[in-house]
Amino acid sequence: MEYLSSLILMIISEILILGLAFFLRKEKKSQLKTAFNFVLICMFLWTLCSILQILFQNTNIDPFFWEKIASFGVCLSPIALCTLSLVFAKTKINLKFYHFFTLIIPITTILLTLTNEYHHLVFEHYSINVNEVIYGKYFTIHTIYTFILYAIGLFYFFKYSIRNSGFFSRQSLFIVLGTFIPILLNLLGTLGIIEITMYMTPISFSFLIFFYAIAIFKFKFISIAPIAMQNIVDRMSDSFVVLNENNIVTDFNKTFLDTFHLSQNKVRNANFIDLLKVIKIENETRNIEDAIKKVKSTTETLYFDKEFKIGEQFFNIEISNISSKGNFLGTLILFKNVTQHILDIQTIESNQEMLMEKERLATLGQMIGGIAHNLKTPIMSVAGAAEGLHDLVNEYRNSIGDPEVTLEDHKDIANDMETWIEKIRSHMSYMSDVITAVKGQAVTLSSEQSVNFTIDELIKRINILMKHELNNNLITLNVNSNVDSNLELNGNVNSLVQVINNLISNSIQAYNGQTNKYIDFNIDSTPTSIIFTIQDYGSGMSNEVQNKLFKEMITTKGKNGTGLGLFMSYSNIKAHFNGNMTFESEEGKGTTFKIILPLK
Repeated sequence: MEYLSSLILMIISEILILGLAFFLRKEKKSQLKTAFNFVLICMFLWTLCSILQILFQNTNIDPFFWEKIASFGVCLSPIALCTLSLVFAKTKINLKFYHFFTLIIPITTILLTLTNEYHHLVFEHYSINVNEVIYGKYFTIHTIYTFILYAIGLFYFFKYSIRNSGFFSRQSLFIVLGTFIPILLNLLGTLGIIEITMYMTPISFSFLIFFYAIAIFKFKFISIAPIAMQNIVDRMSDSFVVLNENNIVTDFNKTFLDTFHLSQNKVRNANFIDLLKVIKIENETRNIEDAIKKVKSTTETLYFDKEFKIGEQFFNIEISNISSKGNFLGTLILFKNVTQHILDIQTIESNQEMLMEKERLATLGQMIGGIAHNLKTPIMSVAGAAEGLHDLVNEYRNSIGDPEVTLEDHKDIANDMETWIEKIRSHMSYMSDVITAVKGQAVTLSSEQSVNFTIDELIKRINILMKHELNNNLITLNVNSNVDSNLELNGNVNSLVQVINNLISNSIQAYNGQTNKYIDFNIDSTPTSIIFTIQDYGSGMSNEVQNKLFKEMITTKGKNGTGLGLFMSYSNIKAHFNGNMTFESEEGKGTTFKIILPLK
């Protein structure tokens, strides 16, 4: 009866292990699942042998016989735990031949344990009571190696929990806490600090199983969805799903569920091809399936040029490969909602009188898309700076009262804080400029107010609003102002910005996708006027187009253009500024537009 409590705890531990194994049976095959099963197998064998050792202690079976069998689980469990932590950190790892070198010491320990009676290198004297055990010369090597592997495993759990979530994610903390208990107990027992029996280690694994169960069932450790990243993607305006190599949905954002009126239970672990029928685009299933297969072997994003109508909404679909260091991890499918764009086109085609207004809306939509892109970098930078300040605050708090922290150390921390604050200020200033520019352009839709504005303000707005399109097409805008930057003009600044931006966009398109080109934007003046010149060196315009320009809505873009942009630009300059527009163009050499505004 001496070991009855130990026996009960180990039986409970075995039941928990079997329960977890049954639960994992329902999970889709993955490296993480395989690594986790490896841990469970090692713990199950170890604990089972301890149970059998108690049950057969009053028989002729030598207790060390069970220790020999248990050595397989005991020696391989550090490898299993370390492997689990690496997969947790990297999602997927490629096993190389040198990885198998890590098995040399565990396998050596197993072989020496099996033959211990011939050399006593592992145990000189074996006993159920750890304090009575006399270890062999080799046991020290095994112990050091074991704790090194445990330390590596804990390091990866801590490091990548912080990297993925911005702080210790709860599921990782439960895993680390559960792992730490048996490690600490073994360490204290091995060093003789506390008195334990051989059964205390497998019993401590019952705690490990308990915490692992919480991490798996409550916090979904197996799915590993970082908290911070999940919050970000749930706020995306576009829907996305992530598929594994078998086209099973492993992740998605809230926008996807809301857009297609789906529940998590119907989406998670569903076959994406079957899911296409639910969201009613099964007529394109074959094309999408072919694209998913193709993208697995390329890093290029595949675009579907046609719009998919789902209910009353229209979407473009982008399919991309998700990989890490050449390892294919899955497929990202992005549903870009282009409903407003389609409705705008339909309205333009059905109502000629609304063309002017719809062109403005299309321009504003394009501008907002570019602004959203421009804001991502400063927002992420501010978030990173906030994390940096948070770390410095913790560092400073921990340094309070520490006699080893000098006055210079405090000054260094303060200087680092000031550096982060200056970075935040610069990014906030840039975002403020962006918001001001967007607000001004949005007012154009409902107001035709004339105001005084400077050349510097005009250039700043143009740079902000055109930055995304220029960068996206790898085109450089050379701004050369030969007038006083504080020179004031009077008129609708937002309308003038829209006209100049439209001319710059036309110049970008004149390069027909060629990159590393440039556009000249010059500002000059005469005693009576100011002249804005936009010059490109692209395809130019034919004589037929030049003869009709400014007289009717004509385009060189075929079905992709309405011809409204230049017609409206010319009208705006005439109506709002009492100015004029001229142009020169030669096929194959480029086009120059001039906006001439009178000075009052």
